[in-house]
Amino acid sequence: MNMKQVKMYQVSTLQALALGYTKSVITVKDLMEQGNTGLGTYEGVDGEMIVIDGKCYRAKDDGGVEEAEETMGIPFASVCSMEEARDFELEYVKNVEGLKQHLNNLIEEWFGLNSMHMVRIDGFFDLVDARSETGYFAMHVSLKDMLAETQKAFQFENVEGSLICVYYPDYMDGINAAGWHFHFISKDRTKGGHVFEVKLREGHGRMDKITQIEIQLPTDPGFDTYALKGTSKEEIKSVEQGK
Repeated sequence: MNMKQVKMYQVSTLQALALGYTKSVITVKDLMEQGNTGLGTYEGVDGEMIVIDGKCYRAKDDGGVEEAEETMGIPFASVCSMEEARDFELEYVKNVEGLKQHLNNLIEEWFGLNSMHMVRIDGFFDLVDARSETGYFAMHVSLKDMLAETQKAFQFENVEGSLICVYYPDYMDGINAAGWHFHFISKDRTKGGHVFEVKLREGHGRMDKITQIEIQLPTDPGFDTYALKGTSKEEIKSVEQGK
């Protein structure tokens, strides 16, 4: 167990995002004061967020990556400060389900199934199957329907880079996605996105067990026009794992 308590800082909730609340809650500058590692998205779901090494990046709908401007708005994100993480090694992992199982085994071994976790895996990937999207600025249009219009999928092969992996336990489903959520960024910071599938040749991982959470909810009155229990687990799963 970590000697130092690590806090997850979360912007809004996944239920709100899934139902279409994609307005800015805080800026990139504000978020970067809360952690050095994490993931999320931008106002209007305008690209996928990767926070790594204390910098915030945006994966565009062509799979290209740029550093996010400090003034960009954020409707949803999870970050923490990874400092005293536990190290582990990974040999060949043939698919994303195998990776999830390996990480699940680690958190079970380290007595963490009911805690949150942030993981960074640096390695060489035979394949990364990913997506990103352009912005869709509307109220009360579900994330599933937005992505049906804006999402584009792409693949990276034989690439060195990093996975940022967030785990929330089942009982926190709706606050965030239960289980694992992966974003990728290449070592040269030119490629990335939300990960559907992955083949890892070898890698080195660091895992932080997180036992505190701070959630910044939107202060905009429009937030209270959303019935946040209205999204099914199946719909969230299709957004997170499907194409």
